[in-house]
Amino acid sequence: MASKYDSLSRIIIQNVGGKDNIINVTHCVTRLRFRLKDESKANTDILKETDGIVTVVKSGGQYMVVIGNHVPDVFDSLVSVGHLESKSLKSDSADDDSPKEKQGIFNTFVGIITGVFSPFLGVLCACGILKGVMTLLSTLGVVNGAGGTYNILYGIGDTAFYFMPVILGFTAAKKFKLPEMEGMLIGLALVSPYMLNNGTYDISKLFGIPVISPSTGNYTSTVLPVICAVAFAAWFERIYKKYIPDTIKTFTVPLITCTVSICLTLFVIGPVTSQISKYLGMGFEAVNHFSPILMGLLVGFFWQILVMFGLHWALVPIAISNMTLLDSNGLLIGEVILTAMLGTTFAQTGACLGIMFKTKDKKLRSLCPPAIISGIAGVTEPAIYGITLPKKAPFFRTCAVAGVAGAVLCMLGVRDYQMAGMGVFSYTMFLNPDNKDVKPMIIGIIVSIICVIVSFILEMIFYKDGDKNSSKKEVKNNSDSNLKTEAAKKTKVSIAAPIKGNVVALADVKDEAFSSESMGKGIAIEPEEGKVYAPADGVISTFFPTGHAIGITTDLGAEILIHVGMDTVEMNGDGFEPQKSQGDKVKKGDLLLKFNIDKIKAAGHPVTTPVIITNSDDYADVIPTNAPKVDSGDELIQII
Repeated sequence: MASKYDSLSRIIIQNVGGKDNIINVTHCVTRLRFRLKDESKANTDILKETDGIVTVVKSGGQYMVVIGNHVPDVFDSLVSVGHLESKSLKSDSADDDSPKEKQGIFNTFVGIITGVFSPFLGVLCACGILKGVMTLLSTLGVVNGAGGTYNILYGIGDTAFYFMPVILGFTAAKKFKLPEMEGMLIGLALVSPYMLNNGTYDISKLFGIPVISPSTGNYTSTVLPVICAVAFAAWFERIYKKYIPDTIKTFTVPLITCTVSICLTLFVIGPVTSQISKYLGMGFEAVNHFSPILMGLLVGFFWQILVMFGLHWALVPIAISNMTLLDSNGLLIGEVILTAMLGTTFAQTGACLGIMFKTKDKKLRSLCPPAIISGIAGVTEPAIYGITLPKKAPFFRTCAVAGVAGAVLCMLGVRDYQMAGMGVFSYTMFLNPDNKDVKPMIIGIIVSIICVIVSFILEMIFYKDGDKNSSKKEVKNNSDSNLKTEAAKKTKVSIAAPIKGNVVALADVKDEAFSSESMGKGIAIEPEEGKVYAPADGVISTFFPTGHAIGITTDLGAEILIHVGMDTVEMNGDGFEPQKSQGDKVKKGDLLLKFNIDKIKAAGHPVTTPVIITNSDDYADVIPTNAPKVDSGDELIQII
């Protein structure tokens, strides 16, 4: 499911040195805690400047990205978009039986398409490149279009497209948890010579019931029918499998599942999904006919934004399906979705080139050459998540350039006819194997070069190092002026000391995230007693499973974080005895937690406990006590 934190997660992964630099990752109440192979590969300055990141702290072999109280959501997004399941150290006390978040129909669809297409998209692109290259060589007269070399190599390239239902049957089976061989068999049945409807075999009826073939005549190169067939097969098998005796399950279950699923696909699933594919394609064609400029502009501008949230996968199967559409003469029509997004990679490349020449930031400049090289090859993640997106303005300038490029390509009638690679390896998708016209490819090359030049010029004109954190500062300044005006109207709010002990100024806490007040204003206590009491009436909004950190939202709206000790998350709850639970309503003075001071010290951790008002910006001032020592219940902080 797409999350609003997906783009932030990709920025973080890119700037901690990439997925391969991550040994493992976990989180505490406010931070993502990475163990990296090489911390020097991390772009700390870029991360600190990124909206959504409070600061970065390096301590005890951990690389910690401070997020705030919503860090669990960011962690889930990070693991999902980065496929870091094998490297994530999920909290042991996480409740596996907790109710799963409900997904809408669209998000479910995107998740399915992503899981089904991701494993073989590289192979599909490789086959598309081979088909395109052979078409180009044949057009230029380098190879004989009727000769053996052309037929064999073009046939190899076409294999992945012709037998796509077989490949999708395998990947869909993994996604829906059906045995892979059963998924493949369903795909194989759909492209079997018996099912080609070429007049050789009579397949007009099954059990006397008419079989409706798709408009293309057969299921070769189709996408949706096999995915839906496998989804049904997985659901159907789970229902009846438990009733089959174990002694005959090995052959009986595949027999029942595949026979029923294939028959139902020929009767219902195939015709219905084929019509859906047809009408989706017609819908995009209708928009393109209505206004090619609008079509290209929308797809080109929003493509990178869709990629950030993984939503572009909703368009990929439509594009692939549209490539198989034929006109009344049986010739390929071509499609426009992938054509319209051509400019995105080249706009990113040009932007990085411009920033490299313009910036005075040596660290940023060093990131540009590899991002440029990757961008030329069509891999824009280093450019997007390492350079343009953290800076905001360059990213949206590239979106604008890509949108104009898409509008121009669609206006000129350029279409793509086969999958190909990305970047400079995408040009062969514009070659129509039916008429071998190279003009669309030449137009594509010219437009892509213009994208690089225009994006380069825009960054040379508009990029400023001083703007790198402007959006962050702007939001803060606006919130300061507006919220403080609002807060000035409020009466004083008193926050009691949750712990008995000596008072420590926040600046003296040996943790930058707290001492810098990045998490909010407050004060710290050196505990004399291992008990934490509620500092005000409110609700426990966060009680970390290890017990070391508690978040309370008071009835008057103050958000308080009590963090017992430094790096005590590493104790995994040893020495901590929670007395309340997350979500509990509490009164001032209620006992929340017992903790063992000696155990914490023996583990090598300071016991210093910060008490932070995490929404300090919502108030005119946060005034800590000037008393050297407090008892639990004494006034610790005044909020105005």
